[in-house]
This record gives sequence, C-alpha cells and structure tokens, in this order.
Amino acid sequence: MPHPARPATVPGVIDIPRELAASQAKFNGEAGRAFIAGLPEQTAHFLDHWDLKPDGPPMHGVSALVVPVVRTADGTPAVLKLQILDEESEGEPVALRVWNGDGAVRLLDLDEPTGTMLLERLDETRMLSHLADHHQAVITIAELLARLTSFPAPPGMRRLGDIAQAMLDRTPWALGRIPDPEARRLVADCAAAVREVADDPGDRLLHWDLHDENVLATTRARWLAIDPKPLAGDPGFELWPALDNRYDPDDILWRFDAMTDILTLDRPRAHAWTLARLLQNALWDIEDARPVDDGQLEIARRLRGHVR
Repeated sequence: MPHPARPATVPGVIDIPRELAASQAKFNGEAGRAFIAGLPEQTAHFLDHWDLKPDGPPMHGVSALVVPVVRTADGTPAVLKLQILDEESEGEPVALRVWNGDGAVRLLDLDEPTGTMLLERLDETRMLSHLADHHQAVITIAELLARLTSFPAPPGMRRLGDIAQAMLDRTPWALGRIPDPEARRLVADCAAAVREVADDPGDRLLHWDLHDENVLATTRARWLAIDPKPLAGDPGFELWPALDNRYDPDDILWRFDAMTDILTLDRPRAHAWTLARLLQNALWDIEDARPVDDGQLEIARRLRGHVR
C-alpha cells in the first residue's frame, strides 16, 4: 500500500523516497538501482506526456512510486504510478481494465512499454485498516472480492494452477529444511490439500493481495481495491489476507465462515486453497532462511478441524 515517506530530494523534478530506493536495491538488485536512478527523468516525462502537475508529496509501496497529480486540462485529480515492469506488475493494468472501476480503482491511462499508469485518485488517508470494527473490515473485503472474482480472467493472465504446481514441486526440498516436526507436518498437510484441488484451479480474475491496506475510501464508492497482483484461479485463494489482517487466532473461524458465505464458496475447496497460501508463505520463509511464521501456522491449526 502506498504511504508517505521521507524523500531523497531530486531538485526540479520529484522527491524519491529513500525507503523505495532501499527496497528496490534489496529485492531487484542492479535493476532496482537503475529503476530508481531513472525515476526523476521518467516522472518528468510522464508529467509532460499526460499534461499533469504534481499535487502533493510522493508515496510508495515496496516497488512503486505513486505521485498525486492533477490533469492540467480539466483539473481531474489522479495518481501517477511508476514501477518496474515484471511478472506481477504487467497484469495490473489488464485486470483494472477488466474491472473498469467495479470494486477497484479505475485506470485512466497506460504506457504499455513501461507499465506506467495514471489512476483514479482515492483517499490514501482512509484505509480499511483504520476501521475499528474488525468484523466489518472482513465483510467489506469479502464483498469486494465477490465483485472482483465475478469476472472471468482474460486470456494470458498468470494461472494459479501453474503457481500451485511450482509450489508442490518445491515442497519436498522445503520440508527437509523445517526442523520442528509439528510445523513440518502442518506444511506437509497443506501440500496434501493443494494436491487435491490443483487439477481444478479455477478461472476467475483474482486480486491475490486484498489486505486491509489495499482498500481505500473514495467519493465514488465507499471502498475500492488497489494494487492487484492478478491471477486466473479459484476465489478460495483470496481469503488468506483477511484471515491474517490484524491477526486474532480466536477470530479465524468466524472470518473464514463469513467470507465463504459472502462469496458463496464451497468450504472444503476454499479451505484447500487457503492452505495453499500458507504453503506459499512457508516456502518464501524457508527460501529466505527464516522459520515458518507460527502465527500463520496457527491459522492452519484452527482451520484443520473446522472443515472436512
């Protein structure tokens, strides 16, 4: 989720957040450093190309610079989003065009060679994470997901089936690197659940990352989703972030039941695809030489006896 940050000043163009420069160097190495070095010139180009003027301090997530702007011609507020074009980011404008503002931020313009987007401006000071009522936040995410996943994925979208198979291929290696036997059994159980559904991975357009900091308020609709990492797949794969947001182990089963009800999902399938998210997160932890997060394992523990 974009948020304001301390800038590294580039006089006459834009302020590049130091944290963005650090995350790009960490995750993308030389390509990330080159992206940061080129951002002032790239930002200036698109301000001129789309006839925009900056309208506030830049924001950032892990990978993107987000500049509040106004269209000079008609005064329309918007945001300019600049990011490295990669496997994740290349699907974002495709999904936003499919949704066309129905449950998600609206795409106003796109530069396909760079993946730079001009987006509808939402209110970054009013995230769903600020909502005190955790249950209402979960319901809001489920209602947004019901709208977003009602669309079939367009041709060429990354496929959940391919991701699931890659995870299963990696699982034997990972299990050998989990020293705790109970954690190892839980991760193995997750892989077994994924094997049962991997041959039928679904064809809906998924957001993949709809946590409560990726939902913002707006005057057009009460809440809209931002920053998708889209996939073609089963909507059950979408539940994990809302189970993990503002983690409360005693609330897991209520959240799972509420979301599967609102999305009208088959609970055993949704359970299996939720465990696929734990498997994915566990693989990332192990690849980074970290222990598998016990809070995430607890979600699997709580769900294990709940759905048969």
